[in-house]
Amino acid sequence: MALAALYVVLLGIKVWRDAAKTMRAFDAAGERLGDYQRARAARLAEDAAAATRINAPARDAPGSAVFATPEDMKDDYTAGKAARKLGRIGRRVARRTKRGQLQSLRDIDALKDVG
Repeated sequence: MALAALYVVLLGIKVWRDAAKTMRAFDAAGERLGDYQRARAARLAEDAAAATRINAPARDAPGSAVFATPEDMKDDYTAGKAARKLGRIGRRVARRTKRGQLQSLRDIDALKDVG
C-alpha cells in the first residue's frame, strides 16, 4: 500500500512539473506574440504617418456626411475631385520631366492656373 501511495505521489509530481512546463511555454509564446504585435502596430503607425500628407485636407468624422447638406457634400466631392486631378497632373509632369519627355500644353496650363 505504501508503494502504491509513493507511486501516486511521484506521478502527481511529474504531472505537476509537466503542466508547469507547458504553462511556461504558453507564457513565452504569448510574450513573443505580444512583442510581434507591438512591433507590427508600430510599423503600421510609421507607415500611416509617412503616408499622411502634411497638406492633406482634414477629414470629417465618419458618419458626418449623414448630417451634412447636399450642397456641402457636392462641394466636398468637387474639391476632392479637383485635388485628385491636380495630383495626377503633377505626378505626370514630374514623371515626364524626369524622363526628358515633352510636356502637354494642357498640363502646363493647368499647373500655371494653380500656382
